[in-house]
Amino acid sequence: MEPLGSSPFLTVPLIGLAVGLVLLWRGFAGYLTATRIADTATSSIASMAAGEVRLHGRIETAEVSLISPLQSERCVYYHATIKVDEDDGAGGGLEEERAIGFVLRDGTGSVRIFPRGARWDAPLVYDEATDTFGGTPSGLALRTGSAIGPAEIDRDAAVARLLSVQPASPAPASRRGKRTFRERRLSPGDEITVIGRAVPFWAMSDPAGADVGAGSPVAADDPEVSASIAAARATGRLVADPALAWGNAAIPGFGIGRPVRAPELHAEATRPDLAGRADAERFERRFHIEPETLVMASTSDVPLLIAHGIPGAAVERHHERFLVGLLGAILAIASALVLAGGMSGGFDT
Repeated sequence: MEPLGSSPFLTVPLIGLAVGLVLLWRGFAGYLTATRIADTATSSIASMAAGEVRLHGRIETAEVSLISPLQSERCVYYHATIKVDEDDGAGGGLEEERAIGFVLRDGTGSVRIFPRGARWDAPLVYDEATDTFGGTPSGLALRTGSAIGPAEIDRDAAVARLLSVQPASPAPASRRGKRTFRERRLSPGDEITVIGRAVPFWAMSDPAGADVGAGSPVAADDPEVSASIAAARATGRLVADPALAWGNAAIPGFGIGRPVRAPELHAEATRPDLAGRADAERFERRFHIEPETLVMASTSDVPLLIAHGIPGAAVERHHERFLVGLLGAILAIASALVLAGGMSGGFDT
């Protein structure tokens, strides 16, 4: 009898067992997500209270937006991958995921979303591959500049771009092998469902860090964090004035080169032009958040879930993943039975 794993009769069921268990795990996660969405009633933004809530609305940008890596589209979240199938099996490629804070708006009002630690269910909006000769796939527009873009597109600049011929973006260099490009993203105007904890803005331990797409959840309601904040306030170690705590970063419009008031800069630094009155009022509305304003964020006990589409569509999508998981369980059981038969001598050669 050949050693376990060396027989071709055992290789296939081993693969089947592994695939089945992965599908089962994903299906179970889909079931939990579907149950969580279905068991939480939708609240309107205007009437929501502190605590766990489900909201439904459309995405609007906050201070800035992201630029996606593969199609250079404005968004608030992206997950992009480039997979390279090398002829010699070496592999390679790229994977990048990022998110930034944004605004959710429904028919009653708007709320700020801080997505650090969030679970994302974003649609696959781009899935193309190079052709046989390595030609660039249609729709590929690789980002060439910063990943951060303005919250709003300048109308004149947008019109000029549409009326000009844009050079084709070359695919990343590769000696050989097919390259597959996939990008998931959520963009301004997209309809989404959000489940998480509504907390007052003052309870956010680090609002700036909460814009990052990866990292641990913001422990906004952690008793230890609350006690530390209270102790810092009592001893005068916590700066209550954002202008003192954040410096120039607290000036609306500073990050995009149009501050509403003069920043403190080095004598040799180039001073930006101040925003006009109309722009200043718009920046103040966009950047300023009152301490008692409720915002949505992940906490240690309630992770933030952001799913595209209306709640019913999100539930159905995750139920489908659960059904696929059940098929995975059947595959895993069948593969395990075949393996047991092989180990007991049923496949002696």
